Amino acid sequence: MTGRVVHFEIPYDDGDRARAFYAESFGWEIHLMPELQYTTVSTGPVTEQGMPAEPGYLNGGMFDRSNGPTNSPVVTVEVDDIDAALESVERHGGKAVVGRTAVGEMGFSAYFADPEGNVLGLWQSR
Repeated sequence: MTGRVVHFEIPYDDGDRARAFYAESFGWEIHLMPELQYTTVSTGPVTEQGMPAEPGYLNGGMFDRSNGPTNSPVVTVEVDDIDAALESVERHGGKAVVGRTAVGEMGFSAYFADPEGNVLGLWQSR
């Protein structure tokens, strides 16, 4: 398990307003993905594969708060095996919120709540 923080997500009530705010306030590159009901966010230069081209920053995404796993921003942790990570979370007092979900051809995501009630994400690359 890598355990690295690799992604963030920001929920919104008004997608157009949120996308405009972050693009205009911070110069983030925003890409709407209607087929996934999701918005990707690049906070710095990216490679052809969409990964950060320089060390020291993360890219992220945005989702409609009414369809998302939480009302708060999400920090996403990379793992080698989502199912094993969710089992570990539950053994240590957390609980699965959204189980293993395929994300196109890129990989898998899941969400869990820690014992304090915070919702975090998990990411497993294909």
